[in-house]
Amino acid sequence: MKYTPNPPAVVEDMLHSLGLNTIDGLYTDIPEELKINGLNLPSGLSEIELRKEIKRLAGENLSTEDYPCFLGAGAYDHYIPAALTELLGRSEFYTAYTPYQPEISQGILQSIFEYQTLICRLTGMDVVNASMYDGASALAEAAKLAALSTKREKILVPDTVHPEYLQVLKTYSLSGAMEIVVVPGKNGVADTEAMVAQIDKSVAGVIIQQPNFYGNLEAPEEIVQAVHSNKGLFVMCADPISMAIFKTPAKWGADIVVGEGQPLGNSLNFGGPYLGFFASTSKLLRRIPGRIVGQTADEDGKRAFVLTLQAREQHIRREKALSNICSNQALCALAATIYLTLVGPEGLKEIAVRSHQLAVYAQNQLEKAGFALKYQAPYFREFAIKLDDPAGANKRLLENGIIGGYELEDGMLLAFTEKRTKEEIDKLVAVLGGEKHE
Repeated sequence: MKYTPNPPAVVEDMLHSLGLNTIDGLYTDIPEELKINGLNLPSGLSEIELRKEIKRLAGENLSTEDYPCFLGAGAYDHYIPAALTELLGRSEFYTAYTPYQPEISQGILQSIFEYQTLICRLTGMDVVNASMYDGASALAEAAKLAALSTKREKILVPDTVHPEYLQVLKTYSLSGAMEIVVVPGKNGVADTEAMVAQIDKSVAGVIIQQPNFYGNLEAPEEIVQAVHSNKGLFVMCADPISMAIFKTPAKWGADIVVGEGQPLGNSLNFGGPYLGFFASTSKLLRRIPGRIVGQTADEDGKRAFVLTLQAREQHIRREKALSNICSNQALCALAATIYLTLVGPEGLKEIAVRSHQLAVYAQNQLEKAGFALKYQAPYFREFAIKLDDPAGANKRLLENGIIGGYELEDGMLLAFTEKRTKEEIDKLVAVLGGEKHE
């Protein structure tokens, strides 16, 4: 029995409307070396045999369930509580994607409101929107907001910000709404002197990532003072786990706070879907992209929720829309809400402290084995070491049952979460040192 969504005539008509002759034409942008010509399955298999064969083939893939993972660089292998997975799988959650008829969707509105409240408490900011695609898009929207709010174009950003975030920033700047000026860092952190020297009345905002791409902690006090004295905005791209033990972005003087919410109960998912959180001061409330859910009381005096603001093109005139992002990551935001509720403030702090402790233990063991840090700077749960052949080192690690780190030009970026153990770190160090393990 064949199960086909469309008959051949319909498929042909759809391809013709796209100017294509075959379905393969849809995939011309994918490099040939990444394509496979089918699964090479034996013919004539029964459904039982086919399922067994597919399961065998899937078993050839390895994941963080099989090997310890030291790869971070923006996506982290934190533990996801079992209760979260069960709750998130309830049909009333994963089918209530977007409140298109908001006031009758009280359940999803409440979940978004609770998410906004938790992110406000975590960042110390006044208001949070209903989430964005990921950390990169949230940062780009923050830069755009800074430009629109100040009626200036120049955005200063150090090259210590995640390189993929920088790419998205530059893509957004093609619209002409802003100009991205990348300032080279110094010793693995932002060059404060160089950045302050470029801050003047033409600068709309300054971006700092905390911790930065290399895992190092920035000290932006002088930068914040300089941009505020010139009536510009300070944008902080912050890691949510680190905020459990570090000074909140609000206390740093941030006007806008964005970041990647994946560490908050969302799995690695091969790079997505993820969750971009976006917070700001109340002064910028009406300029925030996306949706904001508010709390009120109904005619009976009971607690109720409303879609307070919708600053996107689907709801208001296109020329007045502040963003063309047409969806919020509601299920990913709900995962973050459940995660923060389950672990609580003390639990989140313990996760952050444990991650840092394991990173410090790893640094000590690596230095004993003769490996040096690439940068001498304070870090949170991630740091870079010097390596002549990072690709070769990663291959050797994988052969020994370890998912290694992010390859740099002359080093490797290693991340440590609360899931790692001393035994796993000792094995990592030994294999990097040339030992083989069964």
